[in-house]
Amino acid sequence: MKLYGFGPAASAQRVRIFLAEKGLDVPTEQLNVRDDDQFAAAFTAMNPFHCVPFLELDDGTVIAESVSICRYLEELHPEPALFGRTAVERAIIDMWLRRFELDGLVPMVHAVRNHVPMFAGKVVPGTRTDLPQLPAMVTRGKEMMEIFLGRVEPHIARNEFVAGPEFTIADITGFFAVRLTRVLEMDIAARYPAVAAWFAKVSARPTFQL
Repeated sequence: MKLYGFGPAASAQRVRIFLAEKGLDVPTEQLNVRDDDQFAAAFTAMNPFHCVPFLELDDGTVIAESVSICRYLEELHPEPALFGRTAVERAIIDMWLRRFELDGLVPMVHAVRNHVPMFAGKVVPGTRTDLPQLPAMVTRGKEMMEIFLGRVEPHIARNEFVAGPEFTIADITGFFAVRLTRVLEMDIAARYPAVAAWFAKVSARPTFQL
C-alpha cells in the first residue's frame, strides 16, 4: 500500500500521528497541494475530491478521508486500540470523534479558510474557485467553537482524555480542532482551562511533535 499526503496539511498529519501511535510505517508519497499536484490526471482518477491524504491499496482500491484511512489501519493492526475494544468503547469514542469533527473541526476549518489569505480561491477544500472569502463565516465559526468548547469543558475536566481514560482517535481529531483556535487568535486558556490543560498534555506526546 502507499499513502499520499502533504506534510503541512492537518488532514495528513492526523494520519501520520495515528501511524506513529500504532508504530506503523507506510510508504508515503508527498503531493504538494500548494502547487496543485493533486489535480494531475493520475491523482484525479484516484481521488476526484482532490484532497489529501488518500491510501492506495495493493489491489488498486483507494481509501480517502483521514478517519476512514485510520479505521482501515485499525482493522489490520488492532493494538494499541485507538477506536476502542468493546462495543461500548467503540460507540463512545465514535460519539466524541463525531462531536469534535462536526461541531469543532468543521466550523474551524471553514473559519480559517475564509480568514487566511493563503486560502483565497480555495475556501472549499480540494477546489480552486472564485468563491470569495466571507468574514461572516469567520465570525460564525468562532461563535460555534465557543459554544462547543463550553459544552466540552466540564467533560474534559472529569476525564483524562476526550473519550475517557485512554488516548484515542478522538484526541487526535480534537487536537487539530483546538489548534485552529490559535490561527484565529482565540484565547481559550482563561475560559476553558480543562480544555487548555488537555491540549497541552496531548501536544507533549512524542507522536505530536510535527
